Amino acid sequence: MNGVQIRSAERALSVGTWLIVCGAMLYSILTVTPLMAAHTPRAWHWTAPILPLVVDAAVVIVVRLDSVLARLGGHGGRWPVALRWMTGAMTLALNTADSALKKDLVGVAVHAVAPLLLIVTAETGLAYRRAITAAVKALEERQRAERERAEQARREREEAARWQAREEREHAEKLAREQREHEARLAREAAEREERRWRAEEEQRAAREAAERQERERREREREQRDREREQAERQAAERRERERQERENRERRERQVREEQAERERSALLARGPAAGKLPEGEARAIVAAAFGAGLSVRAAAELCGWSVGWVSARYAEHRDPGTGGAELAIASQ
Repeated sequence: MNGVQIRSAERALSVGTWLIVCGAMLYSILTVTPLMAAHTPRAWHWTAPILPLVVDAAVVIVVRLDSVLARLGGHGGRWPVALRWMTGAMTLALNTADSALKKDLVGVAVHAVAPLLLIVTAETGLAYRRAITAAVKALEERQRAERERAEQARREREEAARWQAREEREHAEKLAREQREHEARLAREAAEREERRWRAEEEQRAAREAAERQERERREREREQRDREREQAERQAAERRERERQERENRERRERQVREEQAERERSALLARGPAAGKLPEGEARAIVAAAFGAGLSVRAAAELCGWSVGWVSARYAEHRDPGTGGAELAIASQ
């Protein structure tokens, strides 16, 4: 049974109870008022409905408060029970008094229906409300327990989800850590390979540089050796050329000396011939003029030796003074 059905049952009980209470109050007022008017002075007949109203008001209070206490699960103690039964007994007595005084058993029974129905309805409604309250409490307890179980299950699911998430996170962190370690290991291995490769390249480069340096040194030594050999060869060649030059100069000097001596002898021989008896041939005259020029003789003396004119001899002297016109050495060498 759900809360909607319980509230529907409570509304039905409340509506039925108040219909019975209202009907019993109306019937009680209509029944008791003539009795109270018959036993009240004529001047106070207007007060006849007051007593049944007061009694019925007490009944209303009892019914209403009992319903509230029953709904709240409380209990008013003995006094509410006494008030309930006292008002019920008063209502029953007031409604049946007139018939009882007339000894009308049928009237007593008829007028007792409404008060008895009111009393039983009040007690039954109280019992129903207590039962409904207990049922509502039990339902609320069950719902609370279900909510608690659902909350516990939700917490357990959340805890399981957190635990699973934590496990997944730890697993993911472990995988990430392993991945990082793997990547770091790969990076270290790559760095080591790169370092080994770099060292090998450095060693190869150092070896190449050493080989190149040795090759350069060897070439430098060879070049220096070649330079020294070339310098030595050049020095030897220069010395040889110098010796050859000196030998050539010595030879030339000796040859020149021989030529000069020969020329001197020839010149002395030409000059020793004395004045010519006549005009000598031009070649012989030129040789005599050259010998006279070399000996520093005057133009006239040379003219006497060769037999040619002074003008011609002067022209030959001018030629000897100007190498462009032919010298005495050339003239002597041509003899």
